[in-house]
Amino acid sequence: MERQSKTGRRRRWTRTAAAVVTAGLLAAGCAGPSPAPAAPAAPDGPVAQRVASTATGAGAAVHLEALQRIADGAGGNRASGGPGYERSVDYVAGVLRDAGFEVTTPEYDAGDGRRYRNVVARTRGGDPGAVVLGGAHLDSVPEGPGINDDGTGVAALLETAIRIGAAPGTRNTLAFGFWGSEEDELQGSTGYVRGLTGAERDAHLLYLNIDMVGSPNGGYFVQGGVGDGPEATGPDGSGAVARVLAEELAATGVQAEPIAFTGDDEAPFAEAGIPVAGAVTGDDETKTAAQAERWGGTAGAVYDACYHAACDDLGNVDRERLDRYTKAIAGTLARFADTAGRPAGP
Repeated sequence: MERQSKTGRRRRWTRTAAAVVTAGLLAAGCAGPSPAPAAPAAPDGPVAQRVASTATGAGAAVHLEALQRIADGAGGNRASGGPGYERSVDYVAGVLRDAGFEVTTPEYDAGDGRRYRNVVARTRGGDPGAVVLGGAHLDSVPEGPGINDDGTGVAALLETAIRIGAAPGTRNTLAFGFWGSEEDELQGSTGYVRGLTGAERDAHLLYLNIDMVGSPNGGYFVQGGVGDGPEATGPDGSGAVARVLAEELAATGVQAEPIAFTGDDEAPFAEAGIPVAGAVTGDDETKTAAQAERWGGTAGAVYDACYHAACDDLGNVDRERLDRYTKAIAGTLARFADTAGRPAGP
């Protein structure tokens, strides 16, 4: 089957996402109002200060190596439903349990009677009615090990969770989701959102999606608050989350480019009215001359020549980009850890 790039998905997922929000509205019933808009997040909280000096791409790379070993022992891939995916679930859940997190592996409907597992971890001690969620997809395509797509997102999120800690003493609960079947119509993240009650959906203050943050010829892109129409921009508050992510990238020494959403795992959350932002370095689209001048790399070449291919392995990851995004992701989630209510504004 011919596979679309992540940037070509928006029309394809709209029907599924619309079903999610319809189900959510029915489940909400008499649920209480959504949290009040949040004040701007600050970078000087204790958790944010701690992760600024501890979260690194080198820490994330340990998990990339583990995912490569898993793929090598499972026919060269970690596709949902196969042994590589199941071993990836067990690896991620084990790392988080060992770190002290509250971890579940809820099942989702993958169609045709198949049920696969997501991984969801939560910090202990924060308000369960105020959830700051980061997520990355845990599956690869059958054609390759998926180390950039999306091992880098998984690894950066695991490093972030470990550095934040299982009991960080924050106002809000921090949660970390690892989704299956992103490569099959976003079934894992869709199943997670569909399984929320109205009150649980309203408890989610924001969702940060992390999908490919080590593209070898990549850029520094931030999604949220820009584009034509709500599918591209995300719900109210999405731009506020994206601006914090851009600020955190700036603190690593790079200027991010804002881009529209393209229909990845943020889509079900956006359709449910949850503010969303995205971190991505690019797939099979072409780097412009202006981007090459700003960030380096090769103009006229694709961001990731091994996108959805067997060569998407450990050698297909730009370690500096991974390091910068790992720091920025950790800083962004930490800055919202003590924020009262949902972010607001375009």
